[in-house]
Amino acid sequence: MAKASDLRRGHAVNIDGQVFMVVDTEHVAKGNKRSYMQVKIRNIKTGQLLEQRYRVSDDLEDAFLEKKEMEYLYSDASGHVLMDLQTYDQMTVNSEAMGEGIKYLKPNTPVQITVCDGQVVGLELPNTVELRVVDTPPVLKGSTATNQSKDAVLETGARVKVPPFIEPGGIIRVDTRSGEYIERVK
Repeated sequence: MAKASDLRRGHAVNIDGQVFMVVDTEHVAKGNKRSYMQVKIRNIKTGQLLEQRYRVSDDLEDAFLEKKEMEYLYSDASGHVLMDLQTYDQMTVNSEAMGEGIKYLKPNTPVQITVCDGQVVGLELPNTVELRVVDTPPVLKGSTATNQSKDAVLETGARVKVPPFIEPGGIIRVDTRSGEYIERVK
């Protein structure tokens, strides 16, 4: 059991026999009135997004989710293929379960998946990845004097804003949580 005040993003709870993942929480306290937790939750099976209000002291049943270390191998028409690092078993995951994270994955990238009742419901990427720049416009004369950025297309197809000195063929480090350029890799 978990108190409503302990809910955090990514926490899984069991409500009326269905598993929900906490998307966002907010503690609300208004003057003399009792404080409460405003919680956005997503049904893992249907994807339905709900907003619920709980008293801070309400108890919610924790849901059991299994986390596994996997390695992304490749994508094809049937989905995205991941390999279990302990058993070497391969599984195909649909694009919906992979989410936006797929645009930062290149072959042999370690990921952590969340499984509920044998179905992949979430994916955690490494915080940073190193990717090669495939295409970026040339530097304009005089544009280096100001802090301007330009678009770059990475080897996975992701688009990132980069500083003017980044050239095609260079390798950069990207934050997968925000999708922002961090630094050039030497």
